[in-house]
Amino acid sequence: MGDLYALDFDGVLCDSCGESSLSAVKAAKVRWPDLFEGVDSALEEWIVDQMHIVRPVVETGYENLLLVRLLLETKIPSIRKSSVAEGLTVDGILESWAKFKPVIMEAWDEDRDALVDLFGKVRDDWINKDLTTWIGANRFYPGVSDALKFASSKIYIVTTKQGRFAEALLREIAGVIIPSERIYGLGSGPKVEVLKLLQDKPEHQGLTLQ
Repeated sequence: MGDLYALDFDGVLCDSCGESSLSAVKAAKVRWPDLFEGVDSALEEWIVDQMHIVRPVVETGYENLLLVRLLLETKIPSIRKSSVAEGLTVDGILESWAKFKPVIMEAWDEDRDALVDLFGKVRDDWINKDLTTWIGANRFYPGVSDALKFASSKIYIVTTKQGRFAEALLREIAGVIIPSERIYGLGSGPKVEVLKLLQDKPEHQGLTLQ
């Protein structure tokens, strides 16, 4: 008998809020360049600050782009294309994001897959151009690196983050190599189904999923 660990990544192992917020602003500028004309660095910094507060509502990375635009629309009425932004506060986002998301997706005529691809591409570009800065925008929580390095049980990562980014951060910051086949990232299916898949593997019979 033994244990089998299936760990989430963002918010459990790694504090990636800074990186995801900055990547979202970069991606939003690419997606909606006209909306960002005249947006100065002070407003961008305000958006990034607010993103730290609303981060708990994010289930999948592309939602960060939607939040960036929504926050921008709350500050600049002239660019609003959705009634959601009118009078909206950060608390309102925290309380009603699940209800707002489909409304703004439709109002902005956005496609989930296109946003996912763009968010990944912007991250790839940042990594290729300046790996050090990208890495520096992330941090692992205290004790995580040692816990992963010295774990006696088999560890899997189950995350809505694209797997290649989780793998890179584990390697570059934590100094841990987890094989890609043990990282179930975005596109692997619902987490509940992935956990069931892991439990059902013949080599895991008799192990307790943690």
